[in-house]
Amino acid sequence: MVKVPALADPSRMAFSPVAIALHWAIALLIFANIALAWRFDALKEGLAWFRLIQLHKSIGITVLLLSVLRLVWRVVHPPPAYPPQMRRWERAAASTVHWGFYGLMLGLPLTGWAMVSASPTNLPTLLFRKVRWPHLGFIHDLPLDQRRPLTDALAFTHEQLANLAYVLIVLHVAAALRHQFFTRDRVLWRMLPLPALRGRPQEDR
Repeated sequence: MVKVPALADPSRMAFSPVAIALHWAIALLIFANIALAWRFDALKEGLAWFRLIQLHKSIGITVLLLSVLRLVWRVVHPPPAYPPQMRRWERAAASTVHWGFYGLMLGLPLTGWAMVSASPTNLPTLLFRKVRWPHLGFIHDLPLDQRRPLTDALAFTHEQLANLAYVLIVLHVAAALRHQFFTRDRVLWRMLPLPALRGRPQEDR
């Protein structure tokens, strides 16, 4: 009979409800935007393509706003400490991936916003078909001959950040599964949305 490593009081080791809600909301929105991005090549133009782009931008701006909120919340409400049994390299790796995600959650929508602002096509951004979102004036007001190469550079950066997001997602999921099924230190449980799932550790029979 193998026992799960004991943690401190689960209620103290878990993230706050606000942090958990923001985590899962942002995660779902990011996965939705990835799915939308995979459809871009199938729809080169037309109304369906325009609506797809608008939805992609709407979700991206929402991720940006929620990420800023989450970062502010993290500063005001520091996250719980890592479990004491986690090794130093594990903490360093976890911290690197977490801050990498913060960089992506801000960098991806910001580069997308900048790219739309620089684009010579001057497509508007309508958040969920309702709210007009402004261009970045300091970019949009540049001469067209400067905006065209800038658009290409921003598109390249946006794409590379998306590729980096795939890497971080794989690392993040792999680490969560490792903690859950191999080290069994219940780190994954700290971010589960249902309090009942973060109850007292049970013996693995």
